[in-house]
Amino acid sequence: MSIKTVLPTLFLGVIFNCYAQNNEVQIRVDSLSPQVYMLTGKGGNIGIYIGETKVFMIDDQFDHLSAKIKKSIASLTDKPISTLFNTHMHGDHSGGNANFNTKKVTLVAHDNVRKRIKKNQKEKLDKQEIPKEKYDKMLPEVTFSDNITFFDGDETIMAFHVHNAHTDGDSMVYFLKNNVLHMGDTYFSGRYPFIDLKSGGSIHGYINAIKKALLLINDNTKIIPGHGRPSNKAELQNYVLLLEDILKKIQYAINSGSSLEEVKANTSLTQTYDARYGNGFISPEKIRETYYKSLTQLKK
Repeated sequence: MSIKTVLPTLFLGVIFNCYAQNNEVQIRVDSLSPQVYMLTGKGGNIGIYIGETKVFMIDDQFDHLSAKIKKSIASLTDKPISTLFNTHMHGDHSGGNANFNTKKVTLVAHDNVRKRIKKNQKEKLDKQEIPKEKYDKMLPEVTFSDNITFFDGDETIMAFHVHNAHTDGDSMVYFLKNNVLHMGDTYFSGRYPFIDLKSGGSIHGYINAIKKALLLINDNTKIIPGHGRPSNKAELQNYVLLLEDILKKIQYAINSGSSLEEVKANTSLTQTYDARYGNGFISPEKIRETYYKSLTQLKK
């Protein structure tokens, strides 16, 4: 078979695989309150609040899933989206920004989210991978440093920044009347968390973010995690306890002179939780590595 024959065949194979993967993704809808829904597809969980006349949307997953997500939202309401909120900068939460960011939609995020999305998209623009129009529509138009509040009828929507947790630009969004909290990737329900150390995340900041959430919510609060199934306060309390327990064990190992490779190989440090939380994107070895790097960076 000649190269001229092989290359088109490979190309068509890639296109077919991408189409098949996209076609297989189903958008699941969970009703968490009379007005708030969680949409699960591929990527970060989406929050949808249906207000009196408009929709408040949290995160938008990947670019290629936007049509399916729009169809799912349309099955819930014919009210227009007016606000799109990014909990942080990662593409599985903000990749669809340009597809949802119309003249009637305001894109909101923390200051650092805009900075990081702008940097990433500018590199694509410079390489001519995206047009200028998409670059502009990917960027949040309204940003804040600590917190911002939205009002819709008798609902108060509070968004607040948590420092150096999953990244350096994480925000949580709390619907006061509906008693629903969207935590973004500061919470991976039922699995070990991904902490993006290169984007300003840290284990101490991650734990502190969860503790801040626990101060706000009550036993009846419904929680939308960045990934995983809907959760609650009891599960979140258990989650922070396991993170703190692993922290103590790995900090002790570091203080005792263990190297990175030794910590990665020491299964006893996380074995209590591995069966339940170690089957996701972050493996037990990877979470031990993350802890080690985060804790040793503090000494530099």
